[in-house]
This record gives sequence, C-alpha cells and structure tokens, in this order.
Amino acid sequence: MNRKYRKTIIAGNWKMNKTLSETKAFADEIKPQLGKHKWCEVVLCVPFVNIPAAVRMFKDTRVAIGAENVHFENSGAFTGEVTAEMLKEVGVKYVIIGHSERREYYGETDFTVNKKIKAALAAGLHPIVCVGESLEQRELGVTAELINYQVKCALAGLDATQMRKVVIAYEPLWAIGTGKTATAEQANEVCEIIRSIIRREFGARVARAVTIQYGGSMNAKNAAELLAQPDVDGGLIGGAALKVPDFLQIIAAANQE
Repeated sequence: MNRKYRKTIIAGNWKMNKTLSETKAFADEIKPQLGKHKWCEVVLCVPFVNIPAAVRMFKDTRVAIGAENVHFENSGAFTGEVTAEMLKEVGVKYVIIGHSERREYYGETDFTVNKKIKAALAAGLHPIVCVGESLEQRELGVTAELINYQVKCALAGLDATQMRKVVIAYEPLWAIGTGKTATAEQANEVCEIIRSIIRREFGARVARAVTIQYGGSMNAKNAAELLAQPDVDGGLIGGAALKVPDFLQIIAAANQE
C-alpha cells in the first residue's frame, strides 16, 4: 500500500450469498466492532435485493455499499438487469464489473466491460474492474500480455479524470474459490504491471493515484503480507467477507502502520 498517493479499499463481494435477515445479522454483528478504520475505505458489494436494506443498515457508518453487476444501457428490454442510475438512486457507491464469474458464466467480454464502466462513471459510480489470467495462461507465460489486453480494452475511451474514479482488481482465476493464493510477490508483480499500463495510457500522476486491489482468495491469514506490498492497495474479498471475524481481520491488516 502507498497511502501517500492513493486510497486503500477493502471490498467484500458477497456473490449469491446472504438473505435479507442474514444481512441484518451481519450488520448487527460487525457495526459495533468496526472502529474508525481510518486508513482504508470499507465496501460491501451485496446482492441486488439486499442493497436498499444494506444502505439503511450502514448509513451511520463509514461502510459504502456496492453492487455486483450493472447493465450498460440506461433502460430497455433487458429482463433481470439493472441500470447504473437505478443503483445510484438507492445509495450504491461502487459496482463490480467484469468479475471472472460474470465472464465465465454469463458471457461478459472485455468490450461489454468497457461499456459498463462508462455507464457506471456516467451515473457517478466507482467501478471496481476485474482482470486476471487462468492457470493455463500463467503457465504459458502470457500473464503480462493478457493483463495488458484486458486493461487496455476495459479502459478504452476514458480520460484521466474518469480514470481517477476507477478501481482495478487483479483476480487470478486460478486463485478464486480454489483455496490457492498468489504469493505476495506474484500479486504485487501483476499489480505493478497494471499500474505501468495505466501510466502509459494516462500518465504517471493518474497511475500513482489509482487503487489496485488483489482479488484472489485474500483472507485473514494472508492479508497483512499481501497488503504490505507497495502496489497492492486493498482487496476484493470473497468468502472471507461473509464472516465477520475474518473480514475484521482483513480490515485491521489494511490499517497496519
């Protein structure tokens, strides 16, 4: 982390987990223990149906509520989808875009990711944009080339002002839901590659200010080591974000001196 230039963000991605009652129980348990977490911003990206309640439950805290997906159109015949304006109106601040599960199961592409980013920014939301390679791609030695392609496609057409509002999450596909985790050095290496791409496209000042998270099975045990790396500015947390004690430990790791 480098707090001198950029914000540390710990974001929980609940995926398709927690009912409304379970969301309330989570809020009741975590709120008294949150403290001020002065060095990082905490985000909870929850299922669509839980968003309005989560916004109310955390309104007296510094926890921001995010969504797990968004459509790129402003309206239309897209059954089951929601727009960026809809999310903004109910109090959402962040939205995850291009998560590997969306790419794998629902046909999300680098080009739809780009359109969703632009829609989110137009509505005043902060996109958390996911990029990452498969195990096969890493073993072939094409990680850098793939990340370069994904990042450039995702950010095409953005200007420097817009880029400052974007968060990038490096999520190696081989480390999501598998229990495997990139070493701290591996995570930092790719986050550094991402920053170098942003530097080339938007300039050094913008690249220095952009938050780049690690999103591959960060947990209570490895968070401190990962977050100690200079180019890892936070985490996009999956399973550990569903458990209050684990999530609190990760937040504490982000507040390390």
